[in-house]
This record gives sequence, C-alpha cells and structure tokens, in this order.
Amino acid sequence: MIEHADTILQNVHLVTFDDDATVIPDGAVAISDGVIVDRGPTAEVCQRWTTDNRVFGGGQIAIPGLTDAHFHTAQSLMRGVLTTLQRTRRLRVPTWREYYLPFEAALTPDDVRLSGEFAYTTMLRSGTTAFFEAGGPHPESMADAAIATGIRGIVSQSTMDGGSRIPESMVMTTEEAIARNIAVADAYPASPDGSRRVTGAMSLRQIITCSTELITTVHEEATRRGVKVHTHLVEGTYEIDYALERFGKRPIEHLIDLGVFDRTLHCAHSILVSDQEIGEYVTRGASACHCAKGNYSIGSAPAMRMWRRGVDIGTGTDGVATLGTLDLFRIAMLTRIGQQLVDGTPNHNRNSVQAAEPLEMAVVGGARSVGLGDVTGSLVVGKRADIVLLSTMGPEAAGFASPEAFLYEAASGRDVTTVFVDGQKVVADGEVVTIDEAEVRARASARQAALLGEVA
Repeated sequence: MIEHADTILQNVHLVTFDDDATVIPDGAVAISDGVIVDRGPTAEVCQRWTTDNRVFGGGQIAIPGLTDAHFHTAQSLMRGVLTTLQRTRRLRVPTWREYYLPFEAALTPDDVRLSGEFAYTTMLRSGTTAFFEAGGPHPESMADAAIATGIRGIVSQSTMDGGSRIPESMVMTTEEAIARNIAVADAYPASPDGSRRVTGAMSLRQIITCSTELITTVHEEATRRGVKVHTHLVEGTYEIDYALERFGKRPIEHLIDLGVFDRTLHCAHSILVSDQEIGEYVTRGASACHCAKGNYSIGSAPAMRMWRRGVDIGTGTDGVATLGTLDLFRIAMLTRIGQQLVDGTPNHNRNSVQAAEPLEMAVVGGARSVGLGDVTGSLVVGKRADIVLLSTMGPEAAGFASPEAFLYEAASGRDVTTVFVDGQKVVADGEVVTIDEAEVRARASARQAALLGEVA
C-alpha cells in the first residue's frame, strides 16, 4: 500500500551519518509531521510513498544538520570588535572578563533578540540547524529569536554569584542564580519526541565565578528536570591554579568530589585535560565541546582522543567574538588540522585524523553532546527531519573523485543551498525564508556601532 508523506526529498546523494556510515548515491527521504518516516534509493521510496510536496535534489549532497555545541548569542554583535580595537591598542586580558562580560552586561532584551536573529540566520545559511547556548543575559529573547528564525535551540541564562571584576549587573545572589536557572528550564521544557524546537537548560559560567552551593544546587535541579548544565571547564591555567589553591584538587577532581561531574554536565572547551581525566568523562558520562577557533591558543586540546574513547564531544564556534565565522564546516577543518598537530605530527603519523572524523564530531557528536542524540544527528527513520543540502557545482567541488571526498575535504557553509528543520524549509536557494535577513543585518550593523563605543 502506498502511504502519503508531507514531503519527499529525492534524487540526492544521501550521506546519513548513521552507525553503519550508510551512503545512498541516488537517495530519498520521506518526511511526515517533521519526522523521517523512510529513506532509501529514490526509486524505492517513491514506490512506497506519495506526496503533494516533492523536492528534487538534483544530485546534491544531503546530510543531517550540524549542531553548534557551544555558542554565545549575546556576543553576536561583537563580530570583529576585538580585531578592530587591536589595531589601535593592546588588548586587556583575559578577554572574556575584560570585554565579553561588559559587552553582554550592556545589552537590552531587544539587543539579545537582535543578536539571536542575526546569528541564527547566519548559522542556518551555513548548515547549522541546532545550537546549545553557553549562557547569557535575557534567554527569553534568545528563545523568541530561535522561534522566529526556525532553528533548533537550547537556551540558558549565564549565572555567577562570585568572581572578581565582574560587571555588577551580571553577578547574582546564590538564590537568584538558582531561581533564574530553574525559571529558564521550566519555561521551555523539552518534549520526548523532540517536536518542541526551542527548549531550556541551565548554565554556570565557570567554577571561579560560582559558589559550591550554586554548583551543587543547580546540578540537582537540572538532574531532576532531565536538562543539561552548560559550563566552561579547564579553559585556562588560571582555572586550574584557582582550584588547586582553593580545593587542593584540579577542576575535574573538584567537580567529581561535588558529585556533579556526570551526564548532566556539558563541559565547553575541555582543553587542559589529562588522559586520566578523559577516562572520567567516559566513565561518568560528562559531555564536552571542542572550540577549534580558540582552543589551540590555550593548549593541546585532546578532542580526537576524547572522541575515539567514546566521550560525547561536539564542536562549537564559541560565537563570533573570536575569529567571527559561524561556519561549522570551517570549524571541522580547523579541528582536523589542529588535531593532526596535537596527536599525529609528534608521532610522525601523517594520517592521524581520518577524513570523516571532524565532520562526524560536528554532526553526530554535536547532537549527542547537547542531549539531542535521539532527535537529530543522523538521517534515520524516527529522527527529526533536520536536513542540509550542499551543491556540488561550486568551484571547490570540481574534480573530486567522490561527493564524500568533497564533503570531508572542502565543503563549507557557502555550498549550502537548502535547509530543513523539523521538515520545514528554512533556507531555500541559499536564502533564509523565515525572516527578513537583510533588515536584520542592517539593524545589527547600526546597533553594533553604538555598542562598540561602550566597550572601547
């Protein structure tokens, strides 16, 4: 019996990123109620399903959407700010305290919504269909922007109840920080089937700005609700020295002692991690995110070792404040080059990183790390239809021996033509169709100019 689907995407080179690394050269995907209900060769899927909405891929590559596993919405109007300032002065350090936090503290709810609209449209155009907010002011404005643009997002509030030289408006009492975390998680609950695109989580900036009471209580409340706690971890030597001085232990050891280093905790950066500590991630289930734009300026992040040992680790842009791209394909390439230098070059192993691994980390690892592994991250029956099409007609694709070789070696967000989130087309012919992107860019440019004077 022929069944009816909402949409059939057909005649695509289907790279599924499933457990068997299935590739279907002339493939098709049937979608109903935002869910993949069938996949296979085009001829077979079209025999089993009919539809009133048939999308012809013309041989383009179809992959699952990418997940940005560590993103700062509130820094989106900082694109190029530090580079611009650096032309006339020496930057103060650490930049996160001297520039990022003061910038975030100056933002109004409307600023954050604008920041979200600006960033999320850029992400969608380059194939990112989901993000995990690291924590910033006005998460309700982030949620509004995510709903408007059509992206899948997990929003959170940055919370701190301590630290030195932190903007006054960013520091809360412990009780207030706990209450704000709970409020965000409760305002945007997840649905078991993933049909609710925008959900809430909790966020602790890092251990040097959060009290033990805040860390343990937020973890307890997040665990009770089944949501993640997003934090920055072992991002710098100062953090390790702080933990050793205060607690006599390294940061991860301290969090283990507190009973919070487990599947609830999502550990952005995870740079200065020992082999023994990687084992703790594996055993206890804490997830991680590798931010290749900035991590290598701090240390030899062992992202590939973590990936291969089974840590749920994704990749993230860390927002635009550092090296302003939001293109996760470019982050995958930086991951490949950096991890070759970290783990291959010292052993004279020219092929330490396999071609597919960095993009797998961005697609499969990203979804798993933020708690969306059952929702997206592969094109299999039962998962949400978050799908990206890439053209093979651009100059970078010419002469490749196979579409997969192009995908892993040279594809970028510029090759993205079409994006579906929950089965709905949000990018068509390379343009976002859910919101007036030109108008958003114009407003963002004007507001950035005003804010730049406030952080200079």
